[in-house]
Amino acid sequence: MKKPPSPAEARHVQSDSDRAPGKLRRIRWAFLVPLLAFGVLALVLGVGLSRDPREVPSPLIGKPAPQFELPAVKGRAQGLATRNLRGEVSLVNVFASWCVACREEHPVLVALARRKLIPIHGLNYKDKPDDAAAWLDRWGDPYTRTGADIDGRVGIDWGVYGVPETFVIDPQGRIAYKHIGPMTEDFVRSKLVPMIDEIRRRGLSGGEKANPG
Repeated sequence: MKKPPSPAEARHVQSDSDRAPGKLRRIRWAFLVPLLAFGVLALVLGVGLSRDPREVPSPLIGKPAPQFELPAVKGRAQGLATRNLRGEVSLVNVFASWCVACREEHPVLVALARRKLIPIHGLNYKDKPDDAAAWLDRWGDPYTRTGADIDGRVGIDWGVYGVPETFVIDPQGRIAYKHIGPMTEDFVRSKLVPMIDEIRRRGLSGGEKANPG
């Protein structure tokens, strides 16, 4: 005949049974935490991958263009400075002769310049003077003004981290939009031209004219 448990043994059995739910909870959380972390990571990556890399927001949107003054690209007459970006809607296109994507984009810029829809200014980024001049001579010069940012310091102030990039500047000299990567004919037709028209419709094209100096 089995002897009944002593009071000490009974307390030990009860203590073990009390600890069992806690153990189960700890085991459950040990499995759940990695699963939750993986779910959050997958969500973040999914949102990031679904975004168009050309639509990365810039902290400069709505703010005045950075203060700068640059000499013209070799062989060009007019340099580029902040004061030249007031009085009308304009584009600042960041380009370089060593940039493969810039070659892809360049015919689009040349075609846009021929339409005389908007002044296009070129910010030549970390380029050699002779290379930049030869590149524009060979492929065409769509720019109203150019600025030779040989050391890249002005580009840093503009938040440039890849070439090409294009900024839409409103008549008050504020950055209205930033496009990363080469512009295409479809982008110009479907987004850029309507954006320019909308800025002008808001009455931003009046007032002070661009400084010709």
